[in-house]
Amino acid sequence: MITATKSLSEVVEQVLAALDFDRVRKEYWEQNEFVVLPGFLPREVVATYLVPQVERLKPLLNRNYIPGRKKGGSVSYFTVREKATEFLELYRSPAFLDFLSRLVTARLMRCPEDDPHSCALYYYTEPGDYIGFHYDTSYYKGARYTILMGLVDQAKNCKLVCQLYKDDPTRNPKDLELITEPGDLVIFNGDKLWHAVTPLGEGEYRVALTMEYVTNQEMGPFKRIYSNLKDAFGYFGLKAFLRRS
Repeated sequence: MITATKSLSEVVEQVLAALDFDRVRKEYWEQNEFVVLPGFLPREVVATYLVPQVERLKPLLNRNYIPGRKKGGSVSYFTVREKATEFLELYRSPAFLDFLSRLVTARLMRCPEDDPHSCALYYYTEPGDYIGFHYDTSYYKGARYTILMGLVDQAKNCKLVCQLYKDDPTRNPKDLELITEPGDLVIFNGDKLWHAVTPLGEGEYRVALTMEYVTNQEMGPFKRIYSNLKDAFGYFGLKAFLRRS
């Protein structure tokens, strides 16, 4: 039984111990390295441990708008690390990292400490907030894996939409439309899932946590420059990088 006396890392260990790993792994590989785990964390756990941090960080979000690509707000890993370490209990959990490594059959590592996407929050707070279709392209020398968790979902219109097998010429594409309710977990290889977030409606509110893991922490100098510019102007703002150290 999960109780409020447990730490978040202990809750994660308990959840993983009860998970049908073989079923999850089978589904992940059958869907071209993509799987959804509804209710991975119980809603009461999300409400107790994480939602208060969501509201605490909300005034610190950086809003941005790139026509045809994205509109919304985000809070970088640097701010999370400084102001809301509860999220890091999940991101840094040895049991969680071991589970992910076994799932993707690769030795995963956390992103370097200077990567603002490592463990970040994405806020959809104004009508029309969205993200256009994209891959979570890895600029690292290895693969990058994205883990999304729903935190707040008070939105009927703002959904995660995905197209499976877009990069697989042997399979017919499969379109999915998902509501990421609090505690739902989505795991995928960033270079393989074509996905987007549909526009937020009037009076709606949605927040998701994103965690990134890699197989190689190295990045070439030119890709580093491009990645930093993209993150500064497209996601977290120039001020976020003052918090990186």
